[in-house]
Amino acid sequence: MLLNDEVGMLRKVPLFSRVAPAKLKLLAFTSDRVSYKEGQTLFHQGDEGDAAYVVLSGTADILVDSAAGQIKVAEVEPNEIVGEIAILCDVSRTATVRASAPLEALRIRKDHFLRLLTEFPEMTVEIVKVLADRLSHTTAELTAARSRARQANS
Repeated sequence: MLLNDEVGMLRKVPLFSRVAPAKLKLLAFTSDRVSYKEGQTLFHQGDEGDAAYVVLSGTADILVDSAAGQIKVAEVEPNEIVGEIAILCDVSRTATVRASAPLEALRIRKDHFLRLLTEFPEMTVEIVKVLADRLSHTTAELTAARSRARQANS
């Protein structure tokens, strides 16, 4: 894929939609294009957060370790970003991400990602929206699980 194609793909990601094309070109140029086969892992829960990934094609499962084994909590699709929480919060990976189909992504190194946030405060607003949406979804899932557990115990 050509650099201009990658820039076009990045523009489709809500997080980058307002970033100037020249900056997106630089981001695409400094990012690594990575490919994964179905079943391959992008990163494991507990790993150091060294990069974020923008999914260009394919899908991936977000898996969290539990006492009962890994639980799928979400799925990542094209034009979505994953792995940014570990970068933003400076913590280890909060989940494992595994390709559920052949997947292509742009791997954005931590230093490039943080520089973009500094240069484009509007990106920070978009990240807050993405994280708030995930938190809302997770809260709803936990509420439903708690309700099911109470019904099972009564």
